[in-house]
Amino acid sequence: MSIPTRTLNDGHVIPAIGFGTYPLKGDEGYQAVRSALDAGYRLLDSAVNYGNEREVGRAARDWLEDNGVDRDEVTIQTKLPGRHHDYHLAIASIEESLVKLGLQRIDVMLIHWPNPITNKYRDAWRALVDLRNSGVIRTIGVSNFTAKHLADIVEATGVTPAINQIELHPYFTQEGMRAEHRRHGIVTQSWSPLGKREAPFDEPAVAQAAEAHGVTPAQVILRWQIQLDNVPLPKSATPERQRDNLDVFGFTLSHDEMATISGLHQEDGRLFDGDPNTHEEM
Repeated sequence: MSIPTRTLNDGHVIPAIGFGTYPLKGDEGYQAVRSALDAGYRLLDSAVNYGNEREVGRAARDWLEDNGVDRDEVTIQTKLPGRHHDYHLAIASIEESLVKLGLQRIDVMLIHWPNPITNKYRDAWRALVDLRNSGVIRTIGVSNFTAKHLADIVEATGVTPAINQIELHPYFTQEGMRAEHRRHGIVTQSWSPLGKREAPFDEPAVAQAAEAHGVTPAQVILRWQIQLDNVPLPKSATPERQRDNLDVFGFTLSHDEMATISGLHQEDGRLFDGDPNTHEEM
């Protein structure tokens, strides 16, 4: 399956849809990543705090070797935890991630949360900039950053993130942040793109579109993400569902269908108390 790509503001490209790996670990995680790659995923999302960098890296390396695929065909990204925001701790943490992943280069490195109470995200960003400049990292970005956090790190370094990965699903559409990203040429990645346990599969806006196009409700939501120019990161350990989640490029939602799904937005639609202005994830 051929997957479209998105060009980042640093000139590199990433697939238009990726594979989320939280909370997959151990043999289940290894097998899930292998089957995702078999299905056609070429963007793998991990994090230090997911505790699965070793499994993700080993599965990717084994799959590449077994299938004779060039390393550059798969984009592997991971995330820096809040406890490592000090500049030197960030350097050491990223080097440890490199070892756990078993790679010579991290394709995409994100700061997982800004942790503004700790207020060290500028130092963490400086570390990512320096490691990108030295070739340890190819592309740098952030996750769960607000417009203020983005402005702070750009002011501190002059470097704009290529990516901001944020919670984004039909119950929480992040219209303001998506507009902010467009202004600055930042690609929006969507975590929990289906809404997890709150997935709106039974909402008429989703169910009717699924029936009209002969697809699943999950495919409708992922197609909605794609047409909003987001890069969704669905997670599933089931090979059939992995393939279905990837098969969203053969139909197009109408303007009315898009608007109706976006109309499901709720001001309190977050999946948990994950406001980046207060949430601390160490």
